[in-house]
Amino acid sequence: MASEEVRAFVETRRVARMATVDASGHPHVVPICYVYDGSRLYSAVDEKPKRFAPNALRRLVNIRNNPTICLIVDEYDEDWNRLRFVIIHGTAEIALAGSEHAHALDLLRKKYPQYRTMVLTEKRNPVIAITPTKIVSWGTF
Repeated sequence: MASEEVRAFVETRRVARMATVDASGHPHVVPICYVYDGSRLYSAVDEKPKRFAPNALRRLVNIRNNPTICLIVDEYDEDWNRLRFVIIHGTAEIALAGSEHAHALDLLRKKYPQYRTMVLTEKRNPVIAITPTKIVSWGTF
């Protein structure tokens, strides 16, 4: 991460917006819960209501076709002198099973109490693993 302040900001925010691109070049943006372990960011397809089966979600289909993603983590304030954001460009992979899947779910359960009561499995709940390639921050850091 760019600096300790930027890293702390990213680690402590609760929601990011993740953009993927479909095969026709159309963007798709979704809010995500996420964690950062110092080298990668993780977001699980969790048990919140969805219109499609997990592996059919547009974000996963898009990542399979084009792993380039972008995240924004921001903080709004009515005092515009206190606005700030971090944009993270990266490459995403879908972790379907194994130690990385378990590592991500462990971190997510530590950050979000809601995950502790969800039954998250390798079979039903893929994890998106994001490796940052470029980080841009703006605001009071």
